Amino acid sequence: MASHRRPKQPSRARVSVLTAAAATAVALSAQVSAHAAPAQPNKDEIKAQVDKLLEEQEQASEKYNGAKERADQLRKQADQLQDQVARGQDQMTQLQSGLSAVAGEQYRAGGIDPSVALMLSSNPDGYLAQASSAEQVTETQAQTLKSLKDQQRRLDQQKQEAAATLAELDRSTKMLNDAKAEVQQKLQEAKTLLNKLSAAERAAILGDRASRSDSRYDISNLPDPGGYAAVAVNAAMSKRGAPYVWGATGPNSFDCSGLMVWAYAKAGVSLPRTSQDQATVGTRVPSLAQAQPGDLVIYHSDAHHVGMYIGNGLVVHAPHTGDVVKIMDADAMPIKTIRRV
Repeated sequence: MASHRRPKQPSRARVSVLTAAAATAVALSAQVSAHAAPAQPNKDEIKAQVDKLLEEQEQASEKYNGAKERADQLRKQADQLQDQVARGQDQMTQLQSGLSAVAGEQYRAGGIDPSVALMLSSNPDGYLAQASSAEQVTETQAQTLKSLKDQQRRLDQQKQEAAATLAELDRSTKMLNDAKAEVQQKLQEAKTLLNKLSAAERAAILGDRASRSDSRYDISNLPDPGGYAAVAVNAAMSKRGAPYVWGATGPNSFDCSGLMVWAYAKAGVSLPRTSQDQATVGTRVPSLAQAQPGDLVIYHSDAHHVGMYIGNGLVVHAPHTGDVVKIMDADAMPIKTIRRV
């Protein structure tokens, strides 16, 4: 007869271990699931991130503008210095040829002092004339030698200046490339974020951020500026609707400081290339209430944006990538300084 044994019951210790293992497995599974499918940011969060990236992109754009302006200046200086070095080298060659000719004459004369050679001359009647000529040769030789030494010093200095300028140009070019890469990175990050949204959500964000219409502003009764400021204001206003393109100074596209440079150039006034440098031109206007059409309104603590005051509390400006030249309230962003050109 078969025996019927009761199954062996697990010990309490073993039950505890199994329970703990199960709990750990559940926790690990939850963590893996969380890592595998992170919560996607909602539209408002993406909008805030895009806004921040586009502002950082504009900061990088002004950094690029400054580096490009400096590189252009250095390139011109380097070209001028290299031309000077080439001309100096030609002068050195001519002076060295002159000395070589004098040395050849002395060699052919057997190394005899010119005055001794004259005294042994078989033509006493021509002695005085030849003596005068010999003195002139000796003086010319000394002057040529002095000129050669002076030219050599100048040439060495020009070569040093050219080498230093070219080295600085290399550094400036690296800064230029770094700033350009930073701009492109910010734009790509913003694009990647926007691609996470539906077409309707992207349109809503870009519509909030970059409304291409400024028709809500009444510009029928703007004050009439005088002098070159009037030319600059009219030039800037004529470009409403032109696209923002970082690094652009017109005539068909602009960044913020590029619009100011282009508009004032139409009035015959040269402005620095960057908004940071534009923040130091002319005279300071104490407050927005005292601003006049044509004044430059510089924004943010690091002065990375600029607009042109047109009156009635408004500015015209080139906002950011994806937007166009348009009007906004002059106090829509924190004002750093106002400058009268």
